[in-house]
Amino acid sequence: MDAMSRHLIDDVAVGWDELGTDLLDGAPSALVTALTGGEQWPSRTLDNLITPDGSPPVRMTVTDATVGAQDMGWGYVLHERGIEVISLLHEDIGPVVGWATDPRTGFTDRPGAWSSLAPSPVVRPVRGTPPCSAPAASPAKAVAERPATRR
Repeated sequence: MDAMSRHLIDDVAVGWDELGTDLLDGAPSALVTALTGGEQWPSRTLDNLITPDGSPPVRMTVTDATVGAQDMGWGYVLHERGIEVISLLHEDIGPVVGWATDPRTGFTDRPGAWSSLAPSPVVRPVRGTPPCSAPAASPAKAVAERPATRR
């Protein structure tokens, strides 16, 4: 969790253009192939940004006070127990998808389906057995406890 937080949040100057397969380093090769079709590409940060006034770009900090002005539809919060997925158009909190959830699980991208009062909206559960060398994963479900703050 700490390493992921550092990589995704703390160690990036401004933000991400694309998250790549380097985030899957160390995962079982069968799982990587199932998720990527065997392709590999690096994560890329936002570079060569030009601001309207010519000043250097700065990281966009999202808080409860600024989220409305930032034209964002989704928020993601890393927790020890999983990742909270927030449909910012509908709620201030969302269901937590546990880290043990099989990453091949399909979820809906309909914002209204991501309610904090319901389980994570699975549209395509994983069938069959986990890939070779992968630990058994649990089905997706919302975690009951709620955080006091968001990062």
